[in-house]
Amino acid sequence: MGGRESTMVLLDSEGRRCDGRRVDEPRRIMIKAGGLKNADGSAYIEFGDNKIIAGVFGPREVHPKHLSDTDTGILRVRYHMAPFSVGERKNPAPSRREIEISKVIKEALEPAVMLEQFPRTVVDVFLEVIQADGGTRCAALSAASVALADAGIPMRDMVAACAAGKVADTIILDVNNEEDQAGQADMPIGYMPGLEKITLLQLDGVLTPDEYKRCVRVGIDGCKIVYDLQKKALAEKYFGGQQ
Repeated sequence: MGGRESTMVLLDSEGRRCDGRRVDEPRRIMIKAGGLKNADGSAYIEFGDNKIIAGVFGPREVHPKHLSDTDTGILRVRYHMAPFSVGERKNPAPSRREIEISKVIKEALEPAVMLEQFPRTVVDVFLEVIQADGGTRCAALSAASVALADAGIPMRDMVAACAAGKVADTIILDVNNEEDQAGQADMPIGYMPGLEKITLLQLDGVLTPDEYKRCVRVGIDGCKIVYDLQKKALAEKYFGGQQ
């Protein structure tokens, strides 16, 4: 989160946000399964103005071999922001933030992926942010789940992700970049709706215990919206849109 004090009007007199949405309304979300010819599975997501490509390779042999696990497969995630993805050109070298988000997404996906079926192998997930607008970790996590499913990797459930937050003392769904910079709290959530399990929950900011509970509920509702679109994307590729 950025500064907590801002003169920006984040909620107008009618309760509309700076981009015109209601407090419980997500940004426009579009998910497409497939698209990368050289990947075993792939997906593309537009989440508001975020645009992210996910590619999955594997299960395949681990190099170097000493990193392999005789009991299970391993999951590797690389989250990267293209230099042109933000207004001021970003250094192409991996930043501490990108390394941290790669780790966060990996740990959020591991409960979903049945890696024990593929000992001594690795599944690589590459996430390339080509345009960023707040909430990239949630959008990237959601795209990664679709790409893994597209690759035929056995999964207990897909992980759907969405952020909730607090702006102008109000709990909101799907925090955009302006709200992230000037709001009071941001809570990214990853959720497996079929199993009703949270795999990612972070909080930047301060919430009361009641606000915390409401924020979690709102975020999970957002995850369920994303989950339906994930399933729709896979159904459109494999079944012509019929789920």
